[in-house]
Amino acid sequence: MNNIIDAHIHLDLYKEKEIEHIMESLESARCTDLVSVSFHLESCRKNLELAKIYPQVKPAFGFHPEQELLTDHEAADLFQWMEANLDKMVAVGEVGLPYYSRIESEGAFSLEGYTELLDAFLRFAKKWDKPVVLHAVYDDAPIVCNLLEKHSIKNAHFHWFKGDNKTIERMIQNGYHISITPDVMYEEEIQRLVARYPLQQMMVETDGPWQFESEFAEKITQPNMIHRSVGRIAEIKQLDVHKVYEILYRNTKGFYQL
Repeated sequence: MNNIIDAHIHLDLYKEKEIEHIMESLESARCTDLVSVSFHLESCRKNLELAKIYPQVKPAFGFHPEQELLTDHEAADLFQWMEANLDKMVAVGEVGLPYYSRIESEGAFSLEGYTELLDAFLRFAKKWDKPVVLHAVYDDAPIVCNLLEKHSIKNAHFHWFKGDNKTIERMIQNGYHISITPDVMYEEEIQRLVARYPLQQMMVETDGPWQFESEFAEKITQPNMIHRSVGRIAEIKQLDVHKVYEILYRNTKGFYQL
């Protein structure tokens, strides 16, 4: 096996024993780094503590959009905390827009506050020259592209991306990165994305503790699953698997300055 990096995981959301198991198994999985993204301020703090314990954990700080919007006071507290811990963070994330919450909502759902909050995160990232980890799929992706272009941000990572061909082409032209999850083993939509997107703008992730289907059903999501993803990417791209490992690893190292 070649070395890998999990470009997107919510390590803080695992149970304590699961965290211990994942960290103990990193060497055998040939995983050198985990980019652990945050859900909210408490999550940021937990990821920072994990990074102090485990040097392989590279924390990103932000606010996941698939939850109730922050109040102005809560947002101010989060940004103040992030600025106080700039030297500890590899990126701003996970941030974005609440596509799934909006689709599942039975009543009126205003996107305005979420868009304003994302704009604030992008201003923060631009000011402090930090990459951005994005939750932006389908109809939300063009909105996020508009905001990225507005702030002239190139270091954008769309994790587990899904969207139309026009947006995909726009993202490619803008130099944005995507990351591929283990569902590349069984999801045709993700396989088509892999075929279309340049390998030089691609990373691999687990998005754990999210659980996957097929061969991964009922298994705890952990970085060793990434090896199956890399093999499938190599098959789709019709490239030597060792070369694919090398490019994906280099992409992630470079993007996050690890």
